[in-house]
Amino acid sequence: MIDNKKIKVAIVSNSLGNGGAERFSALLSIMLDKSGFEVHSIIINDVVDYQYVGNLLNLEKESKGLPSFLKKIKKGFLLKDYLNKNNIKIIIDNRTRGLLIREIITKQIYGEAKKYYIVQNCHFEKYFSSSLFWTRILYKNAEKIIGVSKEIEQNIKTKFKLNNTTTIYNTFYIDKNVLSKEVKNPDNVVLFFGRFDEKAKNFTLMLDAFLYSNIFKKGYRLHLLGAGDDLAFIKKKIIDLGLESFVDILPFKKSPFEEVQKAKFTILTSNYEGFPLSIIESLALGTPVIAVDCHSGPREVIQNEFNGLLVEENNPHAFAFAMNRFVSDYELYNFCKRNASESVEHLSLENITKKWENLIQLN
Repeated sequence: MIDNKKIKVAIVSNSLGNGGAERFSALLSIMLDKSGFEVHSIIINDVVDYQYVGNLLNLEKESKGLPSFLKKIKKGFLLKDYLNKNNIKIIIDNRTRGLLIREIITKQIYGEAKKYYIVQNCHFEKYFSSSLFWTRILYKNAEKIIGVSKEIEQNIKTKFKLNNTTTIYNTFYIDKNVLSKEVKNPDNVVLFFGRFDEKAKNFTLMLDAFLYSNIFKKGYRLHLLGAGDDLAFIKKKIIDLGLESFVDILPFKKSPFEEVQKAKFTILTSNYEGFPLSIIESLALGTPVIAVDCHSGPREVIQNEFNGLLVEENNPHAFAFAMNRFVSDYELYNFCKRNASESVEHLSLENITKKWENLIQLN
């Protein structure tokens, strides 16, 4: 291991809870700490669900009680003061960054530190200004812009004419004791786990497909595990479709791995992604996945009919057919299940840690 003990790294993120990008920020703190860096996690909002390592600056807590406008100003001063006092040399920015004025100010706050910007999904309005001019001004001198999929990196190059890009996939961390467990006879459960966000995750497609599949008539249940603002919408959709006897909503869990292992297969029906942790965690645990071929991520992990099934977007009947294949085609299902965990070995914490360490060292 390279001696990085004197190198201070700040990971700036929206929070350390709720979503896959936030979970990755927590994992990144663990990776960099293991590599010997001094890690500082800086979060904009006061949500901490995931295990992290190192120092924590919670800007929301530190500016509590102020009106909204003054709170934003206070957070800026707190961030600048913290970076200066702790002599932070490297900043890894894993926030959404769609507001131009805020990002112009943030760039000034970051100062001369080396800046690495992560892009977690293909909805670029969340990460870049609509102005090509200002996007190039803000990011052309960054050390690296990191796409979490090859498709994201290529689209950044094409759209913004930026060449300081690279791809580093998201990783997973699952305790070895959990990984060593083998569930030979999974439950008749189809599992979604993640954020309850209709715009991103497309529960309409998911529930319509489950209805059309009729697999609930064969004793299968759909479990929705997570939390989010669209819980009421999902509940209403379930009732409207008459599925309340066949769908269970389970509360958010930091480590949903037992449920994933016991599921027959997991599903993803998103309108868009980046490099979804739920897919690689499911496969690592030996549970095959059915996912829509959305932009981006699924096609870079799922090998159709090898470790899961890829389905065209926005086609509930095609997704229903895929679910029926896993329920009725035992040979196909068992083949995908046998291949699942090995198919994501290249995404292990150890392998991705080396890529981050090399990236920072080389720059």
